[in-house]
Amino acid sequence: MLYHLHEMQRAFLTPLAAFTDASSQLFSNPYSPLAYTPLSRQLAASCELIHRLGKEYQKPAWGLPATQIDGKHVEVKETVALAQPFCRLVHFERAVRRNDPRVLLVAPLSGHHATLLRDTVRALLPDHEVYVTDWVDARMVPLAAGPFHLNDYVRYIQDFIRHLGPDVHVISVCQPTVPVLAAVSLMATAGDAQQPRSMVMMGGPIDPRQSPTQVNRLATTKPHSWFENQLIDTVPARYPGAGRRVYPGFLQHAGFVAMNPDRHLKSHYDFYLDLLRGDDSDAEAHRRFYDEYNAVLDMPAEFYLDTIRIVFQEFQLPNGTWKVGKQTVKPADIKQVALLTIEGELDDISGQGQTRAAISLCSGIPAARKQHYTAKGCGHYGIFSGRRWRELICPKIAEFIRQA
Repeated sequence: MLYHLHEMQRAFLTPLAAFTDASSQLFSNPYSPLAYTPLSRQLAASCELIHRLGKEYQKPAWGLPATQIDGKHVEVKETVALAQPFCRLVHFERAVRRNDPRVLLVAPLSGHHATLLRDTVRALLPDHEVYVTDWVDARMVPLAAGPFHLNDYVRYIQDFIRHLGPDVHVISVCQPTVPVLAAVSLMATAGDAQQPRSMVMMGGPIDPRQSPTQVNRLATTKPHSWFENQLIDTVPARYPGAGRRVYPGFLQHAGFVAMNPDRHLKSHYDFYLDLLRGDDSDAEAHRRFYDEYNAVLDMPAEFYLDTIRIVFQEFQLPNGTWKVGKQTVKPADIKQVALLTIEGELDDISGQGQTRAAISLCSGIPAARKQHYTAKGCGHYGIFSGRRWRELICPKIAEFIRQA
């Protein structure tokens, strides 16, 4: 029902968004005579703000056509190395061949598209062969593909690791730290020769009991049935995934905004002022951020509900009770894979100690092959995007990978 109401709202707002977009151009384009009338700048700014509040945001492009290697411009081609119904393994293929470490960057399946890690990929590209899990919007996956559970996510990671070979280094950001640790644990238990060379785990809920945040408290104060009854809906008929049960992206987006409403309100007001002042650089930065932030995807209902129960309510990974199929997940069985955990000092999504818990769970890894790093002054997004990521965290990861 919620999804159909949302579609009705979209049908109403789409003409308004188109009208305000055209009006903004009429009052701002230097070739338009209306751009030189009184109040033209105020009208153009107001129309663009309304347009951006009402438009539908599509998945952004990666926008990484090139990189710099040893001071030289090198073209980058985006290819699909392996395709599964719910995920594409994207390879950022550089035009030069170098013996650089192969990296599997596991993006979160938690509302935003994998392109949220664009800055992560950009910083890794000069010195690594980068592959990224590009998750498919569940509303675009036909029902014939079947359901997608958290355990299926674990199997996908294993498939990608085996596809890339035993020399691969796995970097997981936020939510996937849990299924990545499970995937490698199961491979270690089975004596799989295709285990990765190293794991880098960044800002993830390995043990959400440590320093619980607002996100953790929501999961523990509501019964599992509440999430299923209040947040799960069915994809409407106009999409390829019609009939599939999902956690809709628009509900996730509403939750993101509700966590910091004052910050978003101020950001949009500042954007309006930047347009009035003609501050194009700040206005463009706002557009880039919200083009990414407002582009959300639907999650399969099975995966979302499994994550709530297994990760955030029953703490099955740290308790040692998680089974994938008939196999118990035992991180202590990992012995050969090097481990680096990274946390942000100011992370309000995954609190202090939640990611570091992997160090103690992976008791079979020698102490010399385990490291932890806390990024000072860093929030959740700062550990994989922005200046601190580029100048402090990425170099540390690169050094760790080469040591491994």
